[in-house]
Amino acid sequence: MRKIAIIGGTGIYSPETLQCFEEKVIQTPYGAALCNIGTMCGNQVIFITRHGVGHKTAPHKVNYRANIWALKSLGTEEIFATTAVGSLNPDMEPGHFVVCDQVLDFTKSRINTFYDNPERGVAHVDFTNPYCPRLRDKVINCLYKTDIIFHKKGCYVCTEGPRFETAAEIKMFAMLGGDLVGMTNMPESLLAREAEMCYTNCSIVTNMAAGISPTPLSHSEVVEAMDKSIKNMEQLIGAFIAANEADSMECGCPQCMTEFGGFTL
Repeated sequence: MRKIAIIGGTGIYSPETLQCFEEKVIQTPYGAALCNIGTMCGNQVIFITRHGVGHKTAPHKVNYRANIWALKSLGTEEIFATTAVGSLNPDMEPGHFVVCDQVLDFTKSRINTFYDNPERGVAHVDFTNPYCPRLRDKVINCLYKTDIIFHKKGCYVCTEGPRFETAAEIKMFAMLGGDLVGMTNMPESLLAREAEMCYTNCSIVTNMAAGISPTPLSHSEVVEAMDKSIKNMEQLIGAFIAANEADSMECGCPQCMTEFGGFTL
């Protein structure tokens, strides 16, 4: 049995695809995390709504540490995260899916590590490849079996939010190699790495970014675009959970903290 977590971003709020799910509040040293726990295709599946019920938690206020700690305490091994993003890349159009392979972190005020106290000490995790290559390969293989238009690589620029970016910022991000811009993949992906869990992200392009889009940006535009892609994302999530065949590659995520004695709760 695989132990999988789905972290739903904007527009991905419902765990209705899970069988016999139950809502459970997990207490952690960083606060409580609300998890929906169920089964699908013989696997344990845990669903977390990143922004909370009714999308009431802003990106910079998400309790990333509590969410990741809760998933680890429940035995999670794989995390599939979804994000709604703006595009800096003209080839990545609204409605396209992108299996990100790199990150540029422009967050400012978020606590981004579990190793910030004397008890845990200092740890420097390798983040050369911020997304698990094994899970990325699994997602890509699932996408090949659909009619979804997707890109196998993309650099996700994570900004602080909750405001949208300026046109000048978008121009700078593009010059640095960014393809997409969003507000939630950091420190989420980093904390998952520290906790020795495999993590991958699939972004849905909802709009062209500031200065590229011919119209002012709005959250309603993002939600409307996500509504159009929700069936495709549900299809992909279902295929990912059902993909129980042997993986074509291995990864080092579960052992990435060995140098520091491994990650412990």
